[in-house]
Amino acid sequence: MAKEVIINSLNKNFESIRKLDENGIEYWEARELMSALGYDRWENFEKVIEKAKKACFGANQEIENHFRDVRKMVEVGSNTMRQVKDWKLDRYACYLIAQNGDPKKQQIAIAQTYFAIQTRKHEIFEQASEVEKRLFIRGQVTEHNKKLFSTAKKAGVTKFGSFNDAGYQGLYGMNLAEIEDKKQIKKGQLLDRAGTTELAANLFRITQTDEKIKNDKIKGDRDATQTHFMIGGKVRQTIKDIGGTLPENLEPERHIKELKKEKQEALKEKKIS
Repeated sequence: MAKEVIINSLNKNFESIRKLDENGIEYWEARELMSALGYDRWENFEKVIEKAKKACFGANQEIENHFRDVRKMVEVGSNTMRQVKDWKLDRYACYLIAQNGDPKKQQIAIAQTYFAIQTRKHEIFEQASEVEKRLFIRGQVTEHNKKLFSTAKKAGVTKFGSFNDAGYQGLYGMNLAEIEDKKQIKKGQLLDRAGTTELAANLFRITQTDEKIKNDKIKGDRDATQTHFMIGGKVRQTIKDIGGTLPENLEPERHIKELKKEKQEALKEKKIS
């Protein structure tokens, strides 16, 4: 039981230091990962990173695609800041670091399993059909929406209709009723009729609003609602900047319930055959 608690705690730690960039791509910072893996000295951890980079090269992978050299400012005392070296790591880089870490460290053993599983999940997702991707992301939206509303409730939000609508207003440039009217879909069906791209934009809006409210300790209806609107607007601006299609202009797709039903029927037929 004690071992399971330690494993679950470390797995949560790896998740808690996972970050998303402005395009919704996940990454870890090496200096944060260092502590999670039980290393105290940066010099020792850098040696592990170098081994991981060599393994990356040996696997015929572009090192720069997985290990990004970055600089950051840190406080060194007496309000003095100093620039230090860091690495922006993707999941595969973390996996290689774990594989090349000190096997005597319990954190390394757990990380090896964690990142191996996460890397495999990612590979499976990349190979999945558009229907499977849509089903997966819709599930993620549901899960993280629950977390957001829990966070909002703890922050003192009481007008959840206005809070929810603010996020849509920021992302779509119109309120929920106007979006439904534009897309000619029934009330309450927006996310169930949204395609993969539209769902991904909403997922980013939801997760980043949740993080912002918690990290900035935002309180009250007004500030939380403004935050949701602001984050939605940031996601919208990013879509504009990269030349993407704005979410209100994306065509609605078949209801998610139809896809789930078809998948269940296909699984039944597979079992029978």
